[in-house]
Amino acid sequence: MTLTLIGEITGISRYPIKSFAGEDLDTCKIDSYGLMGDRCYAFYDETKEGWDSFFTAREIPAMLAYKAKLVDERTSAEHPLVEITSPEGQTFSWNEELLAEIQKYSKKKMRMRSYQAQSPDLKAVDEGSILIITDRSLQKLEAIWGKQLDARRFRANILITVEEGAFGEKEWIGRRITVGGAELQVDKYCDRCSMVTLDPDSLARDASLLKKINTEMNLNFGVYASVKKTGDIEVGEKVFLMG
Repeated sequence: MTLTLIGEITGISRYPIKSFAGEDLDTCKIDSYGLMGDRCYAFYDETKEGWDSFFTAREIPAMLAYKAKLVDERTSAEHPLVEITSPEGQTFSWNEELLAEIQKYSKKKMRMRSYQAQSPDLKAVDEGSILIITDRSLQKLEAIWGKQLDARRFRANILITVEEGAFGEKEWIGRRITVGGAELQVDKYCDRCSMVTLDPDSLARDASLLKKINTEMNLNFGVYASVKKTGDIEVGEKVFLMG
């Protein structure tokens, strides 16, 4: 088995609650479903089924103003404990008080869903276990859009700084990468939606960004990867393409 250096991890982000702001990490365990604790909580509409049942910042941009972080990462715990900070600085737990706080943003009745820590399911993550973006793609899109980009718009789990001359995401698809103690299968591109139009701080929309991603990049930005071997990763570790 040959290993080809493609870059290093320069950012790790976890989003314990779907569509809330998340937390930046120096190190994290890769579990069978993705980053440990990622999207393990969500708000949903019981009158709908499947992916359409989730409440997200696409419809309620204010969700992005609430910051969630895990305060208990014991893998033996049924549900990792999470702490939420509102835009006003008020703190919440995953309980009825938080539900009442978020319910004020929608006329539709909300319910809360928790996923067990040891569940093999993808929880409330998107179409793949782990979302990866690169500094090279960010720079390319900045040039296309003509404006500076905040990587947080793309809600990736891992940011990779690619080595000069190394293969990019297109060449990773269908192959495995290894980093730290983990191995990931890069499965497909991420098809972007209106979430990227929201500024992560001001929550202002700019639809021109999604239009550029559509016309210039066929809506593809970042790649989804599934977990083939669990393990720990950390910022600064080298990433290798296998095979």
